[in-house]
Amino acid sequence: SITEETVELLEPYLHMEDYNLETAKKVCGNVAGLCSWTQAMAYFYGINKEVLPLKANLALQEGRLAAAQMELNGAQNQLDEKQRELDEVQAMYDAAMKEKQALLDDADACRRKMNNATALIEGLGGEKLRWTASSKNFQNQITNLVGNVLLATGFLSYSGPFNQEYRNLLLQLWKKEMDNSKIPYSKNLNLTGMLVDNATVGEWNLQGLPNDDLSIQNGIIVTKASRYPLLIDPQGQGKTWIKNKEKNNGLQVTAMNHKLFRTHI
Repeated sequence: SITEETVELLEPYLHMEDYNLETAKKVCGNVAGLCSWTQAMAYFYGINKEVLPLKANLALQEGRLAAAQMELNGAQNQLDEKQRELDEVQAMYDAAMKEKQALLDDADACRRKMNNATALIEGLGGEKLRWTASSKNFQNQITNLVGNVLLATGFLSYSGPFNQEYRNLLLQLWKKEMDNSKIPYSKNLNLTGMLVDNATVGEWNLQGLPNDDLSIQNGIIVTKASRYPLLIDPQGQGKTWIKNKEKNNGLQVTAMNHKLFRTHI
């Protein structure tokens, strides 16, 4: 309730030299407190005069702050809602992209399989003629198997003692008899290829057997015939080959003039 007029009326007293607490105590101790209180109230009025606008402005700004805070809270709530919607849409987008990538991977895998299948089909298409010919050849081999085996067994059983020319003559005579008896056989039969493989022939050559047809036929007769072969071997090639071939099997070499033969004779 202090006014500016009251403070102006009190101002002359406040500037008096004896208007203070010490002097007032000398005059009247009960009034000394009132003197100090009037000084404090005048000082308070001066301070409060500057503070009141600040308080009013503070209240105004606090009101504005409260309104701004309410608006901020509303905007924050709206932002949170939009963020939730964005998260949902982002999750849908990620799922769609994942599904898209899976479909692309499946499509690439399918495309690779189709390319491989196409290449395989094209490659197999080129093999059709060969397979057809091979199938026909296999069928012919089955049909001619009995006659081929008959010729092979006859060769092993009877052609051992003879030279190449007589062996060929025997084969021609046997084929003529089979034609008369209507026994099928392969016209271009290769007895050597039927009775031994190339790897075995190569091993025989390394062991000292010559590579000509007669020597290979002799090797077949030696290894596959059921009877002991008689080797007419003036150059000693057959003997060398047999020694090398049977070296690891403990081959014992003897001769008719050996003492054991002479004893029994």
